[in-house]
Amino acid sequence: QVQLVESGGGLVQPGGSLNLTCVASGVTFDSFASTPMAWFRQTAGKDRTFVAATWRVGIKYYPYYADSARGRFTVSRDNALKSVYLQMEMLKSEDTAIYYCAAGTPGAYSHREDDFGSWGQGVQVVVSS
Repeated sequence: QVQLVESGGGLVQPGGSLNLTCVASGVTFDSFASTPMAWFRQTAGKDRTFVAATWRVGIKYYPYYADSARGRFTVSRDNALKSVYLQMEMLKSEDTAIYYCAAGTPGAYSHREDDFGSWGQGVQVVVSS
């Protein structure tokens, strides 16, 4: 099973930017390249919610965003480094959460939490002045 480790969280002021990184291990290059990767987030007392994902369709990769992230966040990946990134801009206080990286099933184009079987430990993002 793939192991995922997130990094890059921290404290940022409203309107600021933050970049999250997720590195996968225990998976081959080819397997990672075909694996849908996503970011979810969770605030205290609430369910984990989808933020963004990157999927391969054919030979291309496509991003998919939650409405809350579209236009402000950018998801990308580097298969050679077995990494996926979340670039977050124009951050708001409501973006404060623990952010999780998740790996899905190749060929499954989903943003549902249940369709992602491997999870990182999460990284805290706090947006506050």
